[in-house]
Amino acid sequence: MPMFLTDEQVMLADTARPFLADTAPVAHRRALRDADDERGYAPDLWRRFAEMGFTGIVADEADGGLGLGHVEAGIVLEEIGRNLTPSPFLSTAVGAVTALKSASEPLRRRHLPAILAGESIAAIAIDEAARHRPHHIGLRAERSGNGFRLSGTKRFVPFGHVADLLIVAARTSGAPDDVDGITLFAVPGDAATASPRRLADASLAARLDFADVQVDGDAVIGEVDGGRGPLDALLTVLRTGAASEMLGLANGATDMTMAYLRDRKQFGQAIGSFQALQHRAAHLYCELEVARAAVLKAQQLLDQGAEAADRAATVAKGMVGFASLLAVQEGVQMHGGIGMTDEYDIGFYMKRQRVLAELYGDSDFHADRLARLSGY
Repeated sequence: MPMFLTDEQVMLADTARPFLADTAPVAHRRALRDADDERGYAPDLWRRFAEMGFTGIVADEADGGLGLGHVEAGIVLEEIGRNLTPSPFLSTAVGAVTALKSASEPLRRRHLPAILAGESIAAIAIDEAARHRPHHIGLRAERSGNGFRLSGTKRFVPFGHVADLLIVAARTSGAPDDVDGITLFAVPGDAATASPRRLADASLAARLDFADVQVDGDAVIGEVDGGRGPLDALLTVLRTGAASEMLGLANGATDMTMAYLRDRKQFGQAIGSFQALQHRAAHLYCELEVARAAVLKAQQLLDQGAEAADRAATVAKGMVGFASLLAVQEGVQMHGGIGMTDEYDIGFYMKRQRVLAELYGDSDFHADRLARLSGY
C-alpha cells in the first residue's frame, strides 16, 4: 500500500489549503473568541464548505455525496487543524454521515440533504463522564408506545448546543458497562437541554440532559440492542479524523515556529542557525513524519473496510497526541517569553491541542487500549 497521496488527493489538498488559509485562518478563531461567539462556528463558512463539496466527501453517491473516503476527509481535516478553523466538519460531515450509512433510507433522506447543503450540523453524543469511557453507556432508552423514551446525560459534546441532529448512543438493555445492549439514535437537536461550556481553546462543548425525551421507532440507527458494532465503527472514524486534525495543528505550529527561527536574530544571526535548536527541530520533524504515516495508514485501512482499521486508528490517535504535544511545547519554548503572550498565535495551537488530545481518548487511553487489544 503506497504511503503517499494520489494525484487526485494532491489536487484536493491544493484546493483545501488556500481556501481555509484565506477564509478561516487563526485570526478567524481569535475573532470568534474575542466576540464571545455563542455558536462556536460561522454558519456562512459552513455553507462555503458545502459549496466546495467538502460536506459530501464521505457520503455515498447514491445519497448525493461525492463517494470519496477518509483519506480525502483527512486532507480537509488537516487543513482545518493547520488553521485552527472552528468547524463542525468532523462531527457532521464525517461522524454523522458515517453513522447514517447504517440508518434506514427514510432516515438518511430526512437528514443527509440538509447536511450536504450546509444547512444543518450534527453532534455526536457518546461520553457521559469527565474522561473518554466509550464502554460505559448509562443513558437509558426505554420502549414507550411506538418509540423510545431517553433519559440521562451526555458530556463533552462539541457543537451539542447548536446541533440540528444528535447521534446518541443509548442503552436499551443491560447494565451501563455491558458490551451489548447499545442502540444508536438520530435525535432532533432541540430534544435535549443543552448547557454549553467554554473549553481551554475557547471552543464550546455541551452537557446534554435528556429528561424523558420521546423519539419515534424510526429514529433507531441500525438494530435495537445491536449498536455496539456501529458505535465502535463510528469511534474508529472519529478517532482517525481527530488525529488528522491534530496532525494539521502540529504542522501549523511547526511551520510558525520554523518561520520564527528564521526571522528572530540574536548575536547578529538567526537563532535557527544555533545547533541546539536545529537538533530539536530535527527531532520534531521525525516525530511528525512518523505520526503522519500512522494517520495515513489508518485512513487507508478505513477506506478498505479492513478490520485492522480499529487498531490503526488507536495507534494514530495516540501517536499524533504525543507528536502534537511536542510540537506545541517546542513552539512555545522556541518563541521564548513572547510565546506565552496572547499577542502571538502559537498559544492558540497549544490550547487547541489540549482539547483535541482529549477528544475520543488521549494518548494514555489509546496506549492502554492498544495494550489490551494486543493481549497485555
